[in-house]
Amino acid sequence: MSGTEAADEAGIVAIAAAVRAGDRSAEHFARRALERISRGNAALNAFTDVYADAALHQARAVDAALAAGRDPGPLAGVPFAVKNLFDVEGRVTRAGSLINRDRAPAGADATAIARLRAAGAVLVGSLNMDEYAFGFTTENSHDGPTRNPHDPARVAGGSSGGSAAAVAAGLVPLTLGSDTNGSIRVPSSFCGIFGLKPTYGRLSRRGAFLFSASLDHVGPFARSSADLAAVYDILQGPDAGDPVCAGRPVEAVSGLLGEDIGDLRLALAGGHFHDNALPEAREALRLAAAALGVGRTVDMPEAGAARAAAALITFAEAGNLHLDSLRTRPRDFDPLIRDRLLAGALLPANWLMQAQRMRRRFRDAVARVFESVDVILAPATPCPAIPIGSETMVLNGVTLPARAAVGILTQPLTLIGLPIAVAPIPRPGALPLGIQIIAPPWREDRVLRVAAALERHGIASAPIAPINPSASK
Repeated sequence: MSGTEAADEAGIVAIAAAVRAGDRSAEHFARRALERISRGNAALNAFTDVYADAALHQARAVDAALAAGRDPGPLAGVPFAVKNLFDVEGRVTRAGSLINRDRAPAGADATAIARLRAAGAVLVGSLNMDEYAFGFTTENSHDGPTRNPHDPARVAGGSSGGSAAAVAAGLVPLTLGSDTNGSIRVPSSFCGIFGLKPTYGRLSRRGAFLFSASLDHVGPFARSSADLAAVYDILQGPDAGDPVCAGRPVEAVSGLLGEDIGDLRLALAGGHFHDNALPEAREALRLAAAALGVGRTVDMPEAGAARAAAALITFAEAGNLHLDSLRTRPRDFDPLIRDRLLAGALLPANWLMQAQRMRRRFRDAVARVFESVDVILAPATPCPAIPIGSETMVLNGVTLPARAAVGILTQPLTLIGLPIAVAPIPRPGALPLGIQIIAPPWREDRVLRVAAALERHGIASAPIAPINPSASK
């Protein structure tokens, strides 16, 4: 690899430093990202929209600000892309659907995009996803499946599969996704990159097309914990446009990643999180635990019931959201998504009341666990990425629907809105896997510190995956 190529594969922090120092222009990095997308996207199907002219215009504005002596922002010149459920001013917000393509273009950027642009980052496009975010594999019937850069015959995970694949393949160093039941964490694990699902209410969702309002989170993907933290700090801040994010102060974490984690009490998740992981997922967790000296195991009681409650709430909220379209345009849905939404719209009220009671009980039980530990580690997915088109998988001796089963370890935790980072564990000669780093509400600093410690120990890393050109065939 030439020195130029190595520099261009740098991460978010390094790109911004190079632009701000005048070593490289923002336009240079924008053009390099657009070239990579042009070469690699046919094999991956990660991007649904590329904004080449707008990206170059914005990059030149960053360079002009620097030339005039103005500060272009801490993310100056960093190319980024977003799951296509985020509003981009002047563009139609697809949310992975056919129906949404008839909507008017967005009148303004989503808050998350606006904050990244204000920090100098350059938006280059929007990314593939499961229709209306209702899935774990990004096998979209309208736009086609996103393929995993590590093995094009396998899924990238979902519903933010395009976001994860684009970072894993080095098309862009930064993407945004959303997580309702694991839609950041599953693709992070399958594609071997870092991802962050912050505490519910920490980051604004204004301008993101919602799936299940009481469960939805937005968050970033990157190839290092330092990059993840830098972006997270930019995205923070109260926003009256999202009621659940109206009053949270900014709590910067970037300066904390180098701290030793000896003050943190770490434990491994047992029970549901051990029993529903295949041997390779358990081995990835064992490697992380050994590096950090973690020997204790804790149980989060009734995690299986919490998963069921999360599913019921998700189905009901999503079914209600799309009720008008289900009545007037049922044939324009992916049939699988339509059936899920119809089922949700027909759920009995007493089932939902029980699910909300379970939610409170699980929140209280996990809070008690966190009285004696500070951070819990668990597998992110029960297995590596599954083949595209998989209908079933065998887990713990039971045959399960594959698309739902890959979220079996993420879904319980979304129910109670905890901050969770995924750290990727490379496996030479095999597909990567991720581990979840879980903390009490509002303690994103802890999950990112532990992710950084795993990097220092050489256990977690996210090297760029080479793209197989045959993937598009």
